[in-house]
Amino acid sequence: MRKLTKAQKRDLRAIAGKKDQDIDFSDAPVVLDWSKAEIGKFYRPKKQPVTMRLDSDVVEWLKKEGPGYQTKANWLLRSAMLQTQGKNLERSRVSRRRRLLASKKKAS
Repeated sequence: MRKLTKAQKRDLRAIAGKKDQDIDFSDAPVVLDWSKAEIGKFYRPKKQPVTMRLDSDVVEWLKKEGPGYQTKANWLLRSAMLQTQGKNLERSRVSRRRRLLASKKKAS
């Protein structure tokens, strides 16, 4: 992700300082159809670097499809984790997004 410019940071501070009722939304149309919305698209959990000892054939299989093998391994591990917890991946994304929104509302 690119870093914000000084002007962008200044604009964000100015917007953050306003109350909701003082922000002009007249140029932003009201969205009534959310059927194509992607829940959790911009939420990224904090990553933690780790060192793991994996079988060479597993690493070869992960790398076979090209770049992104660590992301694939993370997705596979998350799927297994959620399955053991009786959840599926999509429901997990929804609940994380809801928790994030709820925490933002409490902070307001």
